[in-house]
Amino acid sequence: MTDVTEEFRLNLAHIDGPLAIATLTGDLDLHTAPGLRTGALEWIGQGHHHLILDLRGVGFCDSSGLSALIGVWHSAKQAGGALELAAAPDRLTRMLTLTGLDSLLTVHPTAQDVLSTHRPTADA
Repeated sequence: MTDVTEEFRLNLAHIDGPLAIATLTGDLDLHTAPGLRTGALEWIGQGHHHLILDLRGVGFCDSSGLSALIGVWHSAKQAGGALELAAAPDRLTRMLTLTGLDSLLTVHPTAQDVLSTHRPTADA
């Protein structure tokens, strides 16, 4: 079995009240999905429950990564927020479409596109 995991990084790129934009770099898989969940749940717990994940640096995403994204979406939703994806790789976009999850996890071309359409209120 080949280990496909590349160095994974999750960085907060922008914070504006309840809105947070994070960039992901590397592979999102069995080995790195827990890091995504931990980081995102920490931000949600800090009140940044409207999350935008910029995935342009993600080279690979397996079912563990997809499961982590669903878990983050669910946690954001429970906190009264949302999770939106930006610049998702083609393979992930196809996986979301094939599973019907594209109705829950909205994919935008860029994080800027999300910002132009999604402005949470200060009390959201």
